[in-house]
Order: sequence, then structure tokens, then C-alpha cells
Amino acid sequence: MTDKPEISAIELKHLTFRYPSSHWQLQIPSLKLAKGQHLFIRGASGSGKTTLLNLLSGIARVQSGELYIQGQPLHQLSSAARDTLRAKQIGVVFQQLNLIPYLSVLDNTLLSSHFAGQNKADCLSRAKTLLSRLGLPEELHRQSANSLSVGQQQRVAIARALLPKPALLIADEPTSALDSDNRDAFMRVLLAEADANGCTVIFVSHDASLQQYFRYQLQMQQLEQGVQPC
Repeated sequence: MTDKPEISAIELKHLTFRYPSSHWQLQIPSLKLAKGQHLFIRGASGSGKTTLLNLLSGIARVQSGELYIQGQPLHQLSSAARDTLRAKQIGVVFQQLNLIPYLSVLDNTLLSSHFAGQNKADCLSRAKTLLSRLGLPEELHRQSANSLSVGQQQRVAIARALLPKPALLIADEPTSALDSDNRDAFMRVLLAEADANGCTVIFVSHDASLQQYFRYQLQMQQLEQGVQPC
């Protein structure tokens, strides 16, 4: 009896995407990332980084080709099914952060457990621990999100994404408002938490110094080369 082949965290085949009224087109012949790997994505503005993240998270729909997340064919799923998959298996942190300003830090963090169908009470202790490890002490947990600095809000967004223990974490410039000391501490906590839960990480940043934390990279200007060792 032969073992079943390992399902990749992400796999793209002959994927293309173009926005309406645009001549620019994202084309990815082939791309595969194993479960638990951490991928650093680099590319100039307009190279398609955010478009790729929108496709991987199911926010944008594949127009041509195939896209699998944890073996699930996103290119075949309805919008509602993609939303469900994202809530249960994908943690997303985009530049806009999307925190609810009038909710507390703790309640913003716990929102992801609600959408993932997890019991809020069961997640409370983990939420507090995550926030504290990310540099947000307990005295801040009851403050409203709009009372925090941008750097602190970014850390709340990361805690919210990590809380349900997603299989895949997608992060778009999550350290842009942090100084170098806080940025490095943040990266260590983020990747340690991902490793502890077997979480695959896809991380986009213009900060080339962060590449040191990753074993794999993807250059948007050289997509035909696929995932490469750092």
C-alpha cells in the first residue's frame, strides 16, 4: 500500500488574472508551496503582489487556471464557499487592517473566532496571550482600537489573524509602522507562533532586511522561476 501524496499548502497552475479596462495581466505558470513553509514575496509597486494575495485569500476570483489552498479548488468555489474557507483556514492581514474602531482590542481579536465558528469563551485566554506576546499588555486590551498607534493596530490585526490557528497566514506589509527593534521582535513572535501551529506563511514586504527570517522567496518580476531558496 502506497502513501498518499502530501497536499500542498498552495498550488497554482496556469493562473491568469486581469482587472477590467486594464492591459496589465498577472500570469503564473506554476507555483507550489509545501505546508508549514514560510515564503517572502518581493516586487516593485504594480508588480501584482496585492493581486496575488487577493487571489490566494479568495477575495478575488480566478479568471483562468487553477488555484488550490490546502487541496481545496478555489477556482471552482462560489463566493460564499471561499468566504467560509477563508474564515476557517486562512488568516489575512492586509495594509488596511480592517479593525472596528469602536470595539476594544480584545473584542477585535476575538472576531476571527466568531467567523471561524469557534467558541469565544474558549479563545479568550489564547487571545490575551497572543496580544501580550505581540507587545500589547493587558491594560490595553479594553481600550478601543482607534486609541492605539498604527503600529499597535497592526499587532492587533496579526493577533486576530493567528487566533483561530489558521493553516495559512497571508500578511501584506504588516511591519510597515514598526521601528527596527519592535519589527524584529514582532517577526520572531509571528514566525514562532506559526511554527508552533504548523501554519504556512506568505509574507509581502518592501523591507529587504526581513528576508533573513525566511527560507523561501518569490520575486514578482521572475514568477517563471517559482519559489526559490533565500
